[in-house]
Amino acid sequence: MKTKAPEKILMTGNEAMGEAAVRAGCQFYAGYPITPQNELTAYMARRMRQEKRVFIQAESEVAAINMLFGASAAGVRCFTSSSSPGISLKQEGISYMAGAQLPAVIINVMRAGPGLGHISSSQSDYFQSTRGGGHGDYFTPTFAPWSVQEAVTIVTGAFEVADYYRTPVLVLADAIIGQTMESMAADAFEQAKAKWKKKILPKTWALTGAQGRPAHIIRSFFLYEGQLPKHNEMLRKKWEKIERDEQRSALYKAGDARMLIVAFGSQARIVRDAVEALRAEKINVGMFRPISLWPYPQKALRRAAKKVKKVFVIEQSLGQMVQDVRLCLPEKEILFFGKTGGEVPEIEDVVRFVKKHIS
Repeated sequence: MKTKAPEKILMTGNEAMGEAAVRAGCQFYAGYPITPQNELTAYMARRMRQEKRVFIQAESEVAAINMLFGASAAGVRCFTSSSSPGISLKQEGISYMAGAQLPAVIINVMRAGPGLGHISSSQSDYFQSTRGGGHGDYFTPTFAPWSVQEAVTIVTGAFEVADYYRTPVLVLADAIIGQTMESMAADAFEQAKAKWKKKILPKTWALTGAQGRPAHIIRSFFLYEGQLPKHNEMLRKKWEKIERDEQRSALYKAGDARMLIVAFGSQARIVRDAVEALRAEKINVGMFRPISLWPYPQKALRRAAKKVKKVFVIEQSLGQMVQDVRLCLPEKEILFFGKTGGEVPEIEDVVRFVKKHIS
């Protein structure tokens, strides 16, 4: 008796992330067009109308993030999406939301920079995402998918993490992930909910109308002496909990590896194929893939690198994540290879780079 093959569906990354947001219960979307995430905005325009929810094409990226501030303050699950320059414009609003403890999901389909740069893929927004990005002391949980199906899982989980901790959460995709069309399990959306489900408390803090209760105040502005230090100390404890509990990563053929390649997002797909090519030549190498970029999965990386001699870092940038790898593994030899300006490291580039540095 033949086993029936699992059902598959075909979607682009941008469409899949939009559908994941809809299925995660997003009630409000505000965004502004920018390549290469325009398909996500277009998808939300259609789907939110079908679901009788709110879609707004704002007059600017700044307007869109501040609309999210209002929607989130009212207790509504909300998200926005953009690409690198647009995310830069949203940073003041993201800082306000972090300070006011307002949950939201922000998707960045990265493009090459700096400046307007190019519409090609890039990973050069890593620093911006993992170091807060805007003014003041704060962090934003940041997750990076490497496939369309994982993008569904991560967007679904981002809403759970945002509500659980009352914080903005970033999904750091790129043009490759956003524009790629590939198959995924038909029940990917249901699988995603099962993987990330958290016990979300009622939003008793939300501004829902002070009828029969004291008025709520949501703010990030504290003028009286001692108020802001107390508030920031509370935020610090929250971010310490996130750093402790939300580290996520994956390994590929790293169990017996004598060398380790670290890569995230779309570049990890290239590295996976490079690992196969190197192993075919009897070169014992494995891959470590961070899924959470902040908090960086330090504990898992240290375990994976315990017996390796060299660590290679591959990025589609001049070198940003490599700084976190160096902080995690100060005693190891860390070797970096990257391309920028929209150029993508190829499998052969990675293979040559590793073979060049084998002693």
